[in-house]
This record gives sequence, C-alpha cells and structure tokens, in this order.
Amino acid sequence: MRFTGKVAVVTGAAQGIGAATARLLAAEGASVGIVDLTAERGQPVVDEITTGGGVAVAFGCDVSDQSSVDRMAAAVVERFGRLDILVNNAGITRDNLLFKMSKDDWDAVLSINLTGVFLCSQAAQRYMVEQRSGKIVNLSSRSALGNRGQVNYAATKAGVQGLTATMALELGPFNINVNAVAPGYVATSMTAATATRVGASPEEHQERAAANTPLRRVGRPEEIASVIAFLASDDASYVSGQTLYVNGGAR
Repeated sequence: MRFTGKVAVVTGAAQGIGAATARLLAAEGASVGIVDLTAERGQPVVDEITTGGGVAVAFGCDVSDQSSVDRMAAAVVERFGRLDILVNNAGITRDNLLFKMSKDDWDAVLSINLTGVFLCSQAAQRYMVEQRSGKIVNLSSRSALGNRGQVNYAATKAGVQGLTATMALELGPFNINVNAVAPGYVATSMTAATATRVGASPEEHQERAAANTPLRRVGRPEEIASVIAFLASDDASYVSGQTLYVNGGAR
C-alpha cells in the first residue's frame, strides 16, 4: 500500500494506460481523480475502482484549456484536501506524413500532448510547492526518437522529455520529483487507430511490432502503469529528471 493517504490525478484516465494507472494507484491506497474530457467518460473506471473498495472521483477537463485545468485542480483539492501525484497521460494522435500534415492536426496534437502537460503541471505544482512534496510523471513515447507519419506526435513526446528535465530542476528544491515514462508499442485503442491508418488490423499490427521487439511481444497497459507507480512512489525518492523507456528492449 505505497500510496495510502496520497491523492493522485491521472489525466486521460478513461481508458488504456491512464485507466490501468488509476486502478493500480487506487489498489495501493491512493484517492484518485479520474480526469478525462468529460466526467462521464471516466465514470466507468470510477465505478470499477469503488466497487473494488478503492476511492476515486471523475472530473471533466480539457487539458489544453488553462481555466479548465485550474478548475479541475482546485476541485480535486477541494474534494480530497491535497494533491500528491500528477500523472500526465492525456494524449491524442493525428497521424500523417509531413507533406500531408494539416496545421489543424499539428495544433491539436501539440495542444493536448505538450501544452496539456505544461498546464496540468503548472496547476499541480502550486499545491505541491506549498506542501513541499509531490510527484509528477509525464507520458512520453518511443516516438520521441522519430516515427514515420507522426511528425506532430513525435515532436510533442520529445518536448515532454525536455519539459520533464526542466521541471525537475525547478521543482526539485521543493521536494517534487518529475520524471517521464516513454512506452514502446502498447496494445491500446491509440495503437489500434494507428493500425487502421496504415491499413492493418490491430492484431496484424501487433504481430509486426512484436517481431521487431527483443521480447517478441507488445506491451500491456498494466506494465506501463507499474513503472509509473514506481516513479510516483517513495521507492523512487531520489529519481528525478529522467525519462525511462519501457519498450521490451527495442533499439
């Protein structure tokens, strides 16, 4: 029960890695704010957690909108009394090759995947600095190293790594750890959408990815959640400013 008495916020928590992370934090004692674009989207995860004896509340928030983020953070603190852990997981894809990429698709991905991390972290640190404690874990991606058809997504995930390193420098004196997790291929609705984009079924796409991974399989959301939980725990109390790649050994 590493998170007993802790309050966590997980963005993009209605599905995939975010939902798996919320479940794990709650199972280990945290009170969890399930944040997604609407509270209704996150309610099934809340119901699952509370049915299992955990504590969770759904909050609607557009992470690209500063006023929405500030209201969400204030509502979490009003409900639970504090904010100890922020997991910046919300993200979208709008894949296309560079010469086909529209300005709207570029802007949409940057606003959610990078500006959203900035805004949520800025809001959370106000409470964490006052407490003189906190953990922020950001979701990057192996795509930060470059990925065909994802010029916008790759740029945001590389940006998350620079943001993570800089926030760790600025927030470290207040006993706030900031780290990032960069998953490889994980079986989620997002990677299923990528499969559709390239004309493959999710199963075919996963088989191809597995063939290029030393462990010969793709990742599961729960495996990424376990790494996020480690970085959000006191087990990682002297780890900050790092990006940990979780990709089955791929290079």
